[in-house]
Amino acid sequence: MSDSPAALLEIAIEAARRGGVELVQRAGRFEARLKGAFDFVTDADEASQHAIEAVIRRSRPDDVFVGEEGEASERRPDEGELAWVADPLDGTMNFVHGFPCYAVSVGVTRGDRLQAGAIYDPNRDELFAASLRGGAFLEHAGTRRPMRVTASRSIDQAMLAMSLPANVAENSPDLLDFVRLAPRCQAVRRIGSAALNLAYLACGRIDGHWAREIKPWDVAAGVLLVTEAGGEVCASDGGAFDLWKADFVAASTPALHAELLAALTVAAPQSQPDA
Repeated sequence: MSDSPAALLEIAIEAARRGGVELVQRAGRFEARLKGAFDFVTDADEASQHAIEAVIRRSRPDDVFVGEEGEASERRPDEGELAWVADPLDGTMNFVHGFPCYAVSVGVTRGDRLQAGAIYDPNRDELFAASLRGGAFLEHAGTRRPMRVTASRSIDQAMLAMSLPANVAENSPDLLDFVRLAPRCQAVRRIGSAALNLAYLACGRIDGHWAREIKPWDVAAGVLLVTEAGGEVCASDGGAFDLWKADFVAASTPALHAELLAALTVAAPQSQPDA
């Protein structure tokens, strides 16, 4: 089978949609347990991951699979090695509380180069997808339309999104970020799903997003969506984005990206990503 980005995207789309079916079937009828402070996992997460992996294994049995649940490995793939990186339920805390902002994220990378990614929101039946050098699109109600980031060039023109840790300390640098940026921008949102934040940036619903620490499966699809939709992404220190470290600053235009990065460039201890 072809391993072109376009062919890999079709697998990612099918896998993300299958994971979404499992979430819909279990919404309001799930078992949850704590795996850390304020950090839940549910049988819906696990069923979604099983469905995602089954789709991928059917077409790509020899590829590496990295999922959030179970024996997840954050080993950097070898050069030329294809690795599927999936979050079966990004926004588990929202799911547990019946707050309808969560998604399935499936990305695939060859070594350090993202190839394709799909994010599926089962509540709105919105599929956000992109392939390397193939652009990005939003599919809803049977219609696909190209995605493009906004033209916002400064923080005072922007609506931003942030990813707070699941357990926020009083002296958290993430709270300092909010205090620093909220008076300067039009709004700061925290919806509890890094995948949806990046999808919304790619399709023009927000203008910038950042996370000081995040997991590869939260962003493997979303970062590619943003760059293929014309946006800018880098590490939080201004260096190249690294999926296996995964902290990032993302924005719609170079000017906004530079201003946002400058505002966030402070020394900060590590924190945990959204549940």
